[in-house]
Amino acid sequence: MTKADLVDRVAATTGLTKRDVAAVIEALLEAIKDSLARHKHIEIREFGTFKVKRRKASMKYNPRDRSQKVVVPEKMVPVFKPSKFLKERVNWSDGGGRETAVDPQTTERQT
Repeated sequence: MTKADLVDRVAATTGLTKRDVAAVIEALLEAIKDSLARHKHIEIREFGTFKVKRRKASMKYNPRDRSQKVVVPEKMVPVFKPSKFLKERVNWSDGGGRETAVDPQTTERQT
């Protein structure tokens, strides 16, 4: 799904114009990017958490010449950790929007 697909879907669901929805989605994404740039974490209940983690420096091999080692410097990387609810929802869906035989609320097989 692209940002344009997301705008279309939200506009259809809410009845707002695509222009208004696009502005809101862009503002949301900018707020997330700005917070991560300041090393702040963002928690969205029942969705997940965005945060920044430090990746330690490491030694890697040059892919063109495996005999050469390359130092990869320490850096900060954005990370997304899905919520338990989102994990269950993903596992309950077959990827096509249809539900599979296990209900995440009861974790029992449906017949």
